[in-house]
Parts: sequence; C-alpha cells; structure tokens
Amino acid sequence: MLIREENRNMVLLATVALCCSAFAGVLAMIEPVPGRAADKLVAETAVTGDTTPTQIPVRVVGAPFEPNVNPRER
Repeated sequence: MLIREENRNMVLLATVALCCSAFAGVLAMIEPVPGRAADKLVAETAVTGDTTPTQIPVRVVGAPFEPNVNPRER
C-alpha cells in the first residue's frame, strides 16, 4: 500500500499526533495520584523558623523598563 504524495503530510501529521497523545496518556497513567501527603512541594514543607516569609532585598541595575508604545519615536 503506497501513500500518494498529496497525502503524505497529513499521514505524517496524524502519526506524530497519535504518538504524542499516546506518550502523554502513558505519562498521565504513571503520574502519582494527586492529593496524597507525599506530593507536597518542598517549598511548602520547608520552614525557616518563623511562619512569615522573609523578603530578601534585591539591587536593580540599569534603567527601569518602559514599553515602546509609539514605535516611530525612539
């Protein structure tokens, strides 16, 4: 069975879509069940002493970003 040249792109697209969806389905099946205690993020479980988050001061270098709303004026 030969595929006509006009249909080869559609067959290739359908094959890639089928393989990607099968791969995503397999990954979805082996993913752990959500809602269990072991699925908590590390950031949620880490405690630094007090319960309030601390913000670290950051130094900003350079001019603040301003979007170019009028491209003709630079």
